[in-house]
Amino acid sequence: MVLENKLGVTDSAKLARMEERISKAKALELFETGLLDQFEVGTFQGLAQIHQYLFGEIYNFAGQVRTVNIAKGNFRFAPVLYLQAALEHIGQMPQSTFDEIVEKYVEMNVAHPFREGNGRSTRLWLDAILKKKLRQVIDWSRVNKEDYLLAMERSPIKDLEIKTLLRAALTDRINDREVYMKGVDASYHYEGYDVFKTADIKVNALPKRLD
Repeated sequence: MVLENKLGVTDSAKLARMEERISKAKALELFETGLLDQFEVGTFQGLAQIHQYLFGEIYNFAGQVRTVNIAKGNFRFAPVLYLQAALEHIGQMPQSTFDEIVEKYVEMNVAHPFREGNGRSTRLWLDAILKKKLRQVIDWSRVNKEDYLLAMERSPIKDLEIKTLLRAALTDRINDREVYMKGVDASYHYEGYDVFKTADIKVNALPKRLD
């Protein structure tokens, strides 16, 4: 089944390629313009802003809380009935330390508030919190796909594994374009999107970052 989209695409493979190319370009825009630093940090509203920016040209539901129950493999994400309460709880969770921030990230992953594109937008959201609170981000290119997916699958029961994995990949290169682009590619790789490299995507007429 192909998700209803603004592009009028009815072939799932074609939609995946177009979604990857368009949303990676939008992810790069978020960095190049510094817009990612202007969104709310650590709230669902901030996550919704990221999701809307990445996927707004592709899906009508971009930035909107899902209205259907979803699962991945044997893992069921938060039921729609309890989703709003879960998001309110997550918004109130502390985010002062690395452990607190990752715990918040794990809870947002369980909530999985959008119909599609949760992982990719939530990893940017996580880095935005780490950047503001700790002046660090994850170098996702150093986080193995299989290790990450297994750790995330187990994280609702025990989060030590994902904390250890992500802590080992922390970097203080928070405004490094290469780290960011490789991180986007790694994040998409986790979800099976590997056709385009972010560094090869042209983003035209954008102002440069002012750091």
